[in-house]
Formats: sequence, C-alpha cells, structure tokens
Amino acid sequence: MSKFGIVMNGIIKENPTFVLMLGMCPTLATTTSALNGLMMGLATMAVLIFSNVIISAIKNLTPDMVHIPVYIVVIATLVTIVQFCLAAYMPEVNKSLGLFIPLIVVNCIILGRAESFAGKNNPLDSALDGIGIGLGFTIGLTLLGICRELLGNGTVFDLRIIPEDFGMLLFILPPGAFMTLGFIIAIINRFKKA
Repeated sequence: MSKFGIVMNGIIKENPTFVLMLGMCPTLATTTSALNGLMMGLATMAVLIFSNVIISAIKNLTPDMVHIPVYIVVIATLVTIVQFCLAAYMPEVNKSLGLFIPLIVVNCIILGRAESFAGKNNPLDSALDGIGIGLGFTIGLTLLGICRELLGNGTVFDLRIIPEDFGMLLFILPPGAFMTLGFIIAIINRFKKA
C-alpha cells in the first residue's frame, strides 16, 4: 500500500467513527459542540501518532508476553502529556472534555492500531497510519459535533447560524448523539451503495 493509501485508509475505508464504529464513548459524549469534537479528535490523534511511532520503534525490544502492558504504559504516558498540555494551554477545553481525556488510554482505537499496525510495521508507516486513523476520528467527531451544535443550539463553533428560538435541545442531550450518529452513518452508507 502506498504512503498516501495508508493515510486515506484511516479516513475512508477504516474510519473509526463511521465504518469501524470504535471509540463510541467519547464520540457520543464529547460531541455536544463542534469545538469539543475537534479537540477530542486532535487529542486522540496526537496520542495515536506518537504511540504508533514509539510502539513500532520498540516492537523488537518487547517480549511477546508483555507487549500489551508495554503498549498501555506508552499510551498512558502520552495521554498524561496531552492532558497536561491541555490543562496548561487550553484550560476551558480541558475542563469541557473532563474525564474523557484520561480515558483515551483505554480507547480501543489506539490499542487496536498499536496491536494491528504499529506492532507489525516500520515507524514511518505507523506514523502515517496514526495520521490517517486520527484524521478519520477527528473528522467524525467534528462532523458529529457540528450537526449536534447546529441542530441543538443553532451555532457552529459558537457562530450563530440559526436563530436561537429554533434550537432543538434534544440534539445536545445523549439521545440526540445516538440519533445524529445514526443519521450520518445512514447517509454515508447510502452514498457507498450509489
């Protein structure tokens, strides 16, 4: 597979949000706004890229019996760094995303890519895989956040698009997350069949 193909694979064929349906907890919980979706996606993407590179670089040094615990320590360290950076430079975003930043450690997307891709490929390809899967996840969360924020508040990235009186609170609440995700997946599947 070409370098460009590795990146595009994560965005289209193996999109974590709309195709693989991985990481649903942060997908549904943090996408009450476009900004939250974007920032959660970027935080996850940063951890994904760096963990893929590190795991790919140390795969031959790690005994098979302990590779999963080693992967988790690498991922947990990177998540801690991301959380400290968010707390220092973007405290409002850190507060808004709350517990979901530390939960990146157990996000099945990251551990799954470490196991299925980074543990079997070189650091460059692993970085490209992290970029592709990370972009796919970020696009998915941002799109979901845009739809929910627009329908719920009438805004996109806090810019008023629809008059305040026409917002539908349901889309900001948890049931709205499920409904919006379902509609987006249905639309995507419809275009795939066409």
